Amino acid sequence: MPLPQKPFELSTWKIATVQLNYHIAVDKMNYSTSYEYIKHKVDVRITQNMVEIFYKGQRIASHKRLYGHPGQYSTNVEHMPEKHRQYTTQWNAERFIRWASDVGPNAEQAVKAIIASRKVEQQSYKTCIALLKLADTYSTERLEKACEKALCYHSCPSFRSIRTILKTGSDKRNNEIKKDSLEKEEKATQQYAFIRGKTYYGGNNND
Repeated sequence: MPLPQKPFELSTWKIATVQLNYHIAVDKMNYSTSYEYIKHKVDVRITQNMVEIFYKGQRIASHKRLYGHPGQYSTNVEHMPEKHRQYTTQWNAERFIRWASDVGPNAEQAVKAIIASRKVEQQSYKTCIALLKLADTYSTERLEKACEKALCYHSCPSFRSIRTILKTGSDKRNNEIKKDSLEKEEKATQQYAFIRGKTYYGGNNND
């Protein structure tokens, strides 16, 4: 008998539950399957190179096995709900970061943090759109200031905290405080700049 074309692969089987983000967790890595199977239990066949997902004996997804740092995601676009799929085709992280950079460095940093905070990148797109559209209501200058203030409190500010800063106008109060301080400093400088008499410079009071 001729030898098989591929060597025999040892495999292990596990049972996993499809999470709300339509992924299963295997050895601290995440693999997608169709969102229709959310909350269902599936069988998982794991080999050295592949991860295969089965439901009632039928294979519903397969992925190249991930290695390296834990928490990585292997996501098939076809497994996403239609709304997530639309975001993927129309938007991506690079586009949001570029859009935020037009607002300013603090807005860019805030968007990067929001994207990095989501386990599935596409789940951050809606928040990024809402955040950057605040510029239409409050102006790009105020949005940049609000992001700067929010970043002082937390390295990953939420959309809600930035919107609250804009709604309450606390970003403008910072500018007013700085302006008042500069005006007071300027007045103090003018008041005390020329207090020395001419005798200090060698002059004669009788002149």
